Amino acid sequence: MTNSPAATLRVGDWSVNRLTGELARDGACLRLEERTLRLLTFMADHAGEVLSADDLLTHAWPGVVVSPDSLYQAITLLRRQLGDDARNPSYIATVPRRGYRLVAQVTQGAGLAEPAASPAHASEPAAGGVPNPAPADLPPQARPPLHGRRVAIVAGFAALLAAGLVALPIARTSSTRSVAVLPFLDLTDEMNEEPFADGISEELIGKLSKQPGLSVAPPGASYYYKNKHDAAAEAARVLKVAYVLDGSIRRSGGALRISARLTRAADGFVVWSDSYDRTPGDKLAIQDEVAGIVSRAAVAKIQ
Repeated sequence: MTNSPAATLRVGDWSVNRLTGELARDGACLRLEERTLRLLTFMADHAGEVLSADDLLTHAWPGVVVSPDSLYQAITLLRRQLGDDARNPSYIATVPRRGYRLVAQVTQGAGLAEPAASPAHASEPAAGGVPNPAPADLPPQARPPLHGRRVAIVAGFAALLAAGLVALPIARTSSTRSVAVLPFLDLTDEMNEEPFADGISEELIGKLSKQPGLSVAPPGASYYYKNKHDAAAEAARVLKVAYVLDGSIRRSGGALRISARLTRAADGFVVWSDSYDRTPGDKLAIQDEVAGIVSRAAVAKIQ
């Protein structure tokens, strides 16, 4: 490894431009967010090595204290952008109780072709500060997957938004008693609990919407931020809410761990968080139970 890494490197089938953050393969190009780019290039510079969570957090979030959940979310998003499968990884492998390892072949040097310029609408904010969705012609592995019946709904909503035919239904002024529920992330190794995670988010939106005096961002607007890195801050700004509620699903042995947190938009502080371990059984009952507990705790903290 040299002291001045090459501007362009190849990670598996992808070409990566360190300077622009562009990720290109087979004519498709997308731009990584800054922290995601730091994470990928750091792992690429240490390809084959097992990197601890502390190492990755220190490099990707320099000078910022964040929870390990931020790393889990970033790794999950990066895998989806690379088209990787956590169960049979060709890019990022999880090393239990130790960290992560980049297993793809990495080539660095000036001889690599630079990624083609990405379309202006691929990642640049549109008018009004709302990020445009990824172009529809990207291959599935370059787009974070959406589940089941939301595919057509969210894709259609994003297309209308990009065309300027619809605006996000947001308030003009932020209410102190307002919240957006972001889709809970499936962080299980198998990544097969997305329907369960989505169900908890839906239950939360329904229960919070019944609270007197509490404004809740509509599901269509909230689900626009699914799988987006640093989604809480962006959603709070665009949706004009005072709080953001998000969470994740993980598996440990035979138990599911459901984590939730409430973030105050004004300063980014987490004002409440908790986790709940449940043995898989009647998942509808679990969704209803946990959503009830979380919604009551969140309402008590929303001033």
